[in-house]
Amino acid sequence: MFRVSCIQLRSNNDIKYNLDQTTKFIKKAVKQKSDLIITPEVSSYFSLNKKELLKVCTFMDKDIYLNGVRKLAKKYKKWILIGSLIIKIGKNKLVNRSVLIDKNGRIKSFYDKIHMFDVILSKKEKYLESKNFYAGKKIKSFKLPWGRIGLSICYDLRFPNLYRKLSKKGSIFLSIPSAFTETTGKKHWHTLLKARAIENFSYVFAPAQGGTHYNGRKTFGHSLIISPDGKILKELKKNQGIITAKIDQNFPKKLRARIPSLKND
Repeated sequence: MFRVSCIQLRSNNDIKYNLDQTTKFIKKAVKQKSDLIITPEVSSYFSLNKKELLKVCTFMDKDIYLNGVRKLAKKYKKWILIGSLIIKIGKNKLVNRSVLIDKNGRIKSFYDKIHMFDVILSKKEKYLESKNFYAGKKIKSFKLPWGRIGLSICYDLRFPNLYRKLSKKGSIFLSIPSAFTETTGKKHWHTLLKARAIENFSYVFAPAQGGTHYNGRKTFGHSLIISPDGKILKELKKNQGIITAKIDQNFPKKLRARIPSLKND
């Protein structure tokens, strides 16, 4: 058994403020004796303005938020998964990147969001992530001390084949840090997350952005920790905060042995 915490934020366009908020909740997770702490998508800077992002965002080694979280991981001896950061990989190239940090503050793995959120929800609400970010091309997972975790980000949630591949490669935990829109979240968030958990017999860790942000954009919140049988173990509504749950790393294996759908696929 180990403990996982998911942090819910309402990030804005001030990296220092977002780091301060994250630090506050990481300290709360430490008090709750969490072993793995996960933040939501775009934890460090919340914007879809490419000019602004190119001006503010940096390469990984210089990222203020990333370096700040690495120090916290080392100080408190905790594994921390930054749900995502906007990272510069070239003069005019940005990626939406999830970064896994070990308890010594070292970067162990990272994943660049594969599926870009290019949708038109209404005349007033549209998103064109492909204009801002380069899509990742590699599926990524990593063996934690408690088992393998498959990495993903937000819109990836709608592509079940990604999670099938991660699970067939041994992932028993799926991280789905998000900034789900309020519009789509109300309709699909809970159902999609429970489906990914059940069809793969995997734990789902889904920290989220929640509330009305500085730029008027509304995110759904409702960070969730879901068991491999689809049970919601912990949920947070709209407010910033954390949820923490005990995780039995043997449970996914037991379910997969009873119903060997991964082997039969």
